[in-house]
Amino acid sequence: MVQKLFGNKKAPEKGVQNYCRIVTDLLDPDGKSGDAVQSWRIFRIMSEFVQGFEVLRKHGLAATVYGSARTRPGDPYYKKAEELSARLAKKGFSIITGGGPGIMEAANVGGFKVGGKSVGFNIQLPYEQKLNPYTTESLNFDFFFSRRVMLAFASEVYIYFPGGFGTFDEFFEMLTLIQTKKIEPVPIVLFGSGFWNPFVELFKTQLLEEYGVISAEDLNLFVIVDTVEEAESYILSKIDCNHIMQF
Repeated sequence: MVQKLFGNKKAPEKGVQNYCRIVTDLLDPDGKSGDAVQSWRIFRIMSEFVQGFEVLRKHGLAATVYGSARTRPGDPYYKKAEELSARLAKKGFSIITGGGPGIMEAANVGGFKVGGKSVGFNIQLPYEQKLNPYTTESLNFDFFFSRRVMLAFASEVYIYFPGGFGTFDEFFEMLTLIQTKKIEPVPIVLFGSGFWNPFVELFKTQLLEEYGVISAEDLNLFVIVDTVEEAESYILSKIDCNHIMQF
């Protein structure tokens, strides 16, 4: 394995096993080839990017909705995600999600039921995640990072309902891209003050005041809302629906 990675060069002494494991997991996530890195998997990764961008080319004005896959249809946040997505779809937004159950399904339901464009970028997982039936267009991904690029590249606004590690991963990625000026600022909406306020307080007291690892301006990269009306009003105030460039 080491020889295949480094050729005739001497491999690094420390951490080489971990390094090789990471490369193997990346190129051979199913673990079917043992130590043999299958270079053709690179083309699988490339194909996911190509297919993903081909889908996104069809959608100009769009909103990406994130949140827990475990949220049930009777949950208040499920209903709010559905209602907000329906309202945005009526305004011409394509609704884009990770394609799974929970909040993702709720958002797709909202767009689908009003005849809007409802897109799901699903990830193949051994449990929990299946493509919900409320998409007008969908793709299945094997690799998290290519799927995440599609979700991050997709939209003019990003809406985060309560969720777990995956939701936070996607939230922090968008914050980092804006903070480091890799992308232009875009509206980031956090839905549910009861869920989000404790984390924002942590950002303020620990990251800003105690350790100084973020700037005060970074706390202005997002807004927190509690109602569908508030979210819709903020989004429409930030987006000119009549002048969206198709790409």
